[in-house]
Amino acid sequence: MIEPIRVLIADDQALLRGSFRALIENEPEMTVVAEAGTGAEAVELALAHLPDIVLMDVRMPTMDGIEATRRICGTPETQGVRVLILTMFDLDSHVYAALRAGAGGFLLKDTRPGELCDAIRLVARGEGLLAPGVTRRLIAEFARSPERPPVLTRELRLLTEREREVLTLVARGLSNTELAERLQLSLATVKTYIGRLLAKLHARDRAQLVIIAYESGLISPHR
Repeated sequence: MIEPIRVLIADDQALLRGSFRALIENEPEMTVVAEAGTGAEAVELALAHLPDIVLMDVRMPTMDGIEATRRICGTPETQGVRVLILTMFDLDSHVYAALRAGAGGFLLKDTRPGELCDAIRLVARGEGLLAPGVTRRLIAEFARSPERPPVLTRELRLLTEREREVLTLVARGLSNTELAERLQLSLATVKTYIGRLLAKLHARDRAQLVIIAYESGLISPHR
């Protein structure tokens, strides 16, 4: 029997937590293990329950969702816990800060119920997820920074030419299906390349691959 995806809901509004719980527990392969009303509670409960996914609000009292995400993803005991940011605020600073903190996905609260459940499944599988347009905004965030020459890490230098090509296209915001069409590869082969990149670059998910590509200078939004 397949174990259900275990979800921790972190939001300062009890009504929203209840709505999310009802939605999630209506899915046969998901269950809610705990609810948190602050970022500090989210960190404590993530350590206590070790959920597969934390559905994390950004603006919460005591500690915001970005700092809570940073602590959860940066603590050895909870490194396997994945965070899906869910917020009302569609701001570049939140997108970048959340992804840098280790979040595996970012969605807005006006996302349709079915899309939210699909997002939980994706992030639980470690695929990472960016809401439509988020990758473009992330690229724009880097575009506002001064251009710098590439400083390739040892891991990047060890990538094959094809792996670099795939990483570059991922950073440009292409989906797996678009990658397969562009490179004339099967979808399974593309997924294999993504898996190799995650392993070689020690990245948690696809979102971190985008950040690595830009922060290393491998790809530049100025060009």
